[in-house]
Amino acid sequence: MSAGELLSKVKKIEIKTRRLVDEITGGAYHSVFKGRGIEFSEVREYTPEDDVRDIDWNVTARMGTPFIKKYSEERELTVMLAVDASASGLFGAGEKDKREQMIEASALLAFSAIRNNDKVGLLIFTDETELYLPPRSGRKHVLRVIRELVAMEPKRRGTDIGKALESLAETLKKKSVIFLVSDFLDDKDYEKSLKIVNRKHDLIAVRVLDDAELHLPKLCGITLEGSESGAVLDFEADSRGVKAYDAAAQTLHDANRETCRRAKVDMVDIRCNEDLVRPLMAFFRTRRGKLSAGRA
Repeated sequence: MSAGELLSKVKKIEIKTRRLVDEITGGAYHSVFKGRGIEFSEVREYTPEDDVRDIDWNVTARMGTPFIKKYSEERELTVMLAVDASASGLFGAGEKDKREQMIEASALLAFSAIRNNDKVGLLIFTDETELYLPPRSGRKHVLRVIRELVAMEPKRRGTDIGKALESLAETLKKKSVIFLVSDFLDDKDYEKSLKIVNRKHDLIAVRVLDDAELHLPKLCGITLEGSESGAVLDFEADSRGVKAYDAAAQTLHDANRETCRRAKVDMVDIRCNEDLVRPLMAFFRTRRGKLSAGRA
């Protein structure tokens, strides 16, 4: 891709996502994540106007009179985009493949973050770290993030979600919001890594899939090739074969969702052929409801 083509593609993504950012940042992003960006400041004596849930019982026991914890909202959050660049992302039965949808979803989240004056970082991974950009703020930096995503030419084809998360756990010292953008087609066990990272950070799984991965069209017969392994399978796509494929695909994707559920990681599902905003807004509404219920 020439420099001119790259610049043109980045500009198109910026224009397209700019129209969507207003929908995402119309209170939804702020209310879901800004509330998590608070840090302990000090303790002070309790007054009748204070919320009893803020009482620091350890200090209260020592002092013999009620004290509450005082918090201050951090000026900015750190948002980290961990984007899967493995070869399975090149699959797409429609106008857009999974990697293109991952890039647009990442761009939308990045522009939403800087609209709220947050820092944005990027990790591109396969079964190794392909690129790491430390979190920074500002439009110029976000355009760099998108440029790297559009221009990426991964050296490797495989997927190792666990290794990518371990790398982030070692690198990120400050609590961050991490969007793990992937199709989650990884045959290695990454549940432990999800749990470890989610304990310190706010980890959100953004799963991008193509409809053809879930439901195979009825054909006389097709040849399937593993985009990462290169394994080839001749497949009889008759009615029985299609049903078997659909059942196996559903089992796999259900297992990935269950892995995230056990790790207490929220998962957002995005399809290649759908509008990005709808599933993200649904996630924000659900997350906001959970936070409100937790404060009740």
